[in-house]
Amino acid sequence: MSTRIAFLKGHGTENDFVIVPDPENAIDLPPAAVAALCDRRAGIGGDGLLHVVRSAAHPEARAMAAEAEWFMDYRNGDGSVAEMCGNGVRVFARYLQRAGRVAEGDIAVATRGGVKTVHIAKNGDITVGMGRARLPEGEITVGVGERSWPARNVNMGNPHAVAFVEDLTHAGDLLAPPRFSPASAYPDGVNVEFVVDRGPGHVALRVHERGAGETRSCGTGACAVAVAAARRDGADPAVTGTPATYTVDVPGGTLVITERPDGEIEMTGPAVIVAEGEIDAEWLETAVR
Repeated sequence: MSTRIAFLKGHGTENDFVIVPDPENAIDLPPAAVAALCDRRAGIGGDGLLHVVRSAAHPEARAMAAEAEWFMDYRNGDGSVAEMCGNGVRVFARYLQRAGRVAEGDIAVATRGGVKTVHIAKNGDITVGMGRARLPEGEITVGVGERSWPARNVNMGNPHAVAFVEDLTHAGDLLAPPRFSPASAYPDGVNVEFVVDRGPGHVALRVHERGAGETRSCGTGACAVAVAAARRDGADPAVTGTPATYTVDVPGGTLVITERPDGEIEMTGPAVIVAEGEIDAEWLETAVR
């Protein structure tokens, strides 16, 4: 391994990521290394890590290489593997554009949640085709402290529990994962969104992401919230034939989510690269011992 490893830092609505370009999948990034890099005091700091790999070079993405040249090998801030990250896909695409790997327009990005279609607009916004939501049956309850709420189970390639609350402060400090039941609904943990209404077609959320804690934004969570809000409001584009669009305020900014009549969900928002540099490989090796 080289004594220095290139990295960048970026964010999408303040959901921030360490970006490690590694086209040939030559850099070993065990969970402890990812956690060290994402540490906000002893490392670079981030909600997660975007490992940029050619699909053909990664065993989990090889089957998608014909559809998408690049694979987003996404990791949570604690080093655990995640299926998908909506804000992460936008930042991933912005990195590819900055590096000259792609241009404005449509591109495809492979993820563990499947191949995602991404559009880089001339105005700087990036729209991600997030796929279709699944709405598993069954009653879900989430709780913080003495409070509990019914929640909607929404799967966006990763699991979400969406609870509508009177006040976002009722979610508490979100330092620990909110409790949920039944446990069988989410055997691998869940992202929990607490949601309030801001107006017609306009909601705001706070989110506890599994493996990361409370974050400033969650793209798949915003999509899950928009779908849950639409169903609560009696809107199902597959039935009405009319797209449902929600503005979703997150602590780090605003995302616009549209569910089309064919079930496809599009998320539009900003993505910014703020810095680049080099990781000292010797420090990284020491940090994971």
